[in-house]
This record gives sequence, structure tokens and C-alpha cells, in this order.
Amino acid sequence: QVQLVESGGGLVQAGGSLRLSCVASGRIFSPYVMAWFRQAPGKEREFVARTDGSPYYGESVKGRFTISRDNAKNTVYLQMNSLKAEDTAVYYCAGGPSTWKFDDWGQGTQVTVSS
Repeated sequence: QVQLVESGGGLVQAGGSLRLSCVASGRIFSPYVMAWFRQAPGKEREFVARTDGSPYYGESVKGRFTISRDNAKNTVYLQMNSLKAEDTAVYYCAGGPSTWKFDDWGQGTQVTVSS
């Protein structure tokens, strides 16, 4: 089993930046795709970004967010720039054996963007 722990959330003004981190631990097999999702109050969970070596982004964050990964540290990052109020959500890290199969989830980290 893999444990995922996110950090880096917080309160930021619109136009600002934040960087989220997610550390994976436990029995991590290869390949292990890691991704970020988010869920705002009253809304469904939304895909943000994933990396399986190549990054892939949801339409709402393209050009503003960057996902990266440090395999030596089993860590995935989400650099969020030009933040908007609509980016406010709980951000979840996810991991799994293939592109769209995520078996492991973190507890989430709150990102709040004030307008």
C-alpha cells in the first residue's frame, strides 16, 4: 500500500503563486503515475494534472500550473501561478499503476485564493 501526503496549501491573493508537494511512501511499484485533482465546495472532483513522464493538464489550468516529479524523492509537485478565485478547492494527490487508474489518494490540502 502507498501513502500519499500533500503539503503546501494555504491562502493567497489572486494573481499569486503556490507550490504543492506530495510525498509517496510505502510499496511503490513501477510504473507509478501521479496526479493532482481538486474539489471545490458543492462541485465534483476535477482533474488538474498528471505525470507519467509526460505532463498532461486539465483545460482550466493549462498555461498556469506546472506538474513535476522527483523520482528519487518519490515526490510530485504542482506549481500554481496566476491563481484565480475559482482555483479555490481542496487539492488531492493521487497515484496508481496506469494513466487513469488511481488507487491511492492523499488526505488533501486546502488552497484558498482571495479576490
